[in-house]
Amino acid sequence: HDERERCVCAGYDNGDVKMFDLRTGKMAWEVNVGNGVTAVDFDRKDIQMNKMVVTTLESKFRLYDLRTQHKTDGFAFLSERAHKSTIWGCSHLPQNRDIFLTTGGNGGLNIYKYHYPPKRMGTHPEDGAPIGIAGGAELLNSRVVSTQPVVGLDWSAEYEGLCCAASLDQTLRIFIVTKLNKY
Repeated sequence: HDERERCVCAGYDNGDVKMFDLRTGKMAWEVNVGNGVTAVDFDRKDIQMNKMVVTTLESKFRLYDLRTQHKTDGFAFLSERAHKSTIWGCSHLPQNRDIFLTTGGNGGLNIYKYHYPPKRMGTHPEDGAPIGIAGGAELLNSRVVSTQPVVGLDWSAEYEGLCCAASLDQTLRIFIVTKLNKY
């Protein structure tokens, strides 16, 4: 969001997610999500770190609230099951950072809306330090669009709801997701 904040996240096949601060040259945070990481996606690149989705093998994704980091517990997160197969990717809608789409190994696309909690920060019960509170993810729609895994997706920055998806059946599909302005 500004010239001083430069972070990058990487996910690994052993389930590790590591956030590196490029300004200081140090690791800012790390966690193990339990399964191999297939994708990591920040909600926006032009604002202070807010949310990040990590997708994994074994049909789970985690959504992290990056506003408040506790020194031992890290960032608050919610964990959801989706697609009943590997989740190959995630992409936030550029026009609305609370809407994101996951791509599945079952050939499906799931679109979610993130709901913020009433309070995003609480107090840790043991040390009294600030701790983040995660919200919830509502499944808005789910469609199977291919017989093979959907492994890539990109939203149009110009037109809300326009996206393209690539799947392992060697097909590139163009989609128009309608009624996004209602969320």
